[in-house]
Amino acid sequence: MNNEKKIIIALVQQQNTPDRQKNLERGLEALDRAASAGAQLVVFPELSFLPFLPQRPAQPGFELWAETVPGPTTDRLARKAADLRVVVILNLLEIQAGKTYDSSPVIDSDGRLVGVNRMVHVMEAPGFHEKGYYHPGDLGAGVFKTSAGQVGVAICYDRHFPEYMRALALKGAELVVTPQAGAKGEWPAGLFQAELQVAAFQNGYFCALANRVGQEEVVEFDGGSFVVDPSGQVIARAVQEKEDILLAEVDFSRLRDCPARKHFLRDRRPEVYDKL
Repeated sequence: MNNEKKIIIALVQQQNTPDRQKNLERGLEALDRAASAGAQLVVFPELSFLPFLPQRPAQPGFELWAETVPGPTTDRLARKAADLRVVVILNLLEIQAGKTYDSSPVIDSDGRLVGVNRMVHVMEAPGFHEKGYYHPGDLGAGVFKTSAGQVGVAICYDRHFPEYMRALALKGAELVVTPQAGAKGEWPAGLFQAELQVAAFQNGYFCALANRVGQEEVVEFDGGSFVVDPSGQVIARAVQEKEDILLAEVDFSRLRDCPARKHFLRDRRPEVYDKL
């Protein structure tokens, strides 16, 4: 664990169009700005450089938006990450062996693809017709060793599952990032924030949620990306309804004495839980 390490993270809150290439170029420009401001880890929202495809039910041919990992987008981001010496976490529609997934590649500051996390839980609701696009992830709860620390990934819907969030803690996550597509008015005000405040407090890590923003064909995304510390307090918040790059300092020395690491995790009794 990086007991004494401090890093700067950046959450890129970007509005996308149907023009994938233009979205990617704007994302690379945002990455430059974040690195120039001192960021050592940069996180993009769900479907980072694509329109939000699941706002409408899947139609034949949607796979044309998909790509492999590694592939064209990760190659571009990897070169930029190495040039800037920053860790980059993005999200895309991955295709592998004929199956498509909601996936977040993790690229280290030397440009190396550390791994990929696939969203485990798949939602179906108005404006979020995800079951037609994504197979359930099969790679487990991803925690990745990077130059910025031990980083766990909880893609959008996965953050609602306490079992998944606890698994990230048990695998050693110091920071959990959530690439999200959160719509305006989707849940009661403050609930998404409170949910990650509780997760950070109960599990002893920082949480950082990077949200989409802007009106798309069906859904309007709210922005409001934020960072939570291991005591459950919000330490940084982006603007709502506008593009933004949120910068926040994450001080890993705070993990050592947080309640979850001093008490909750060590006092767990998993051997009796299935008897209750």
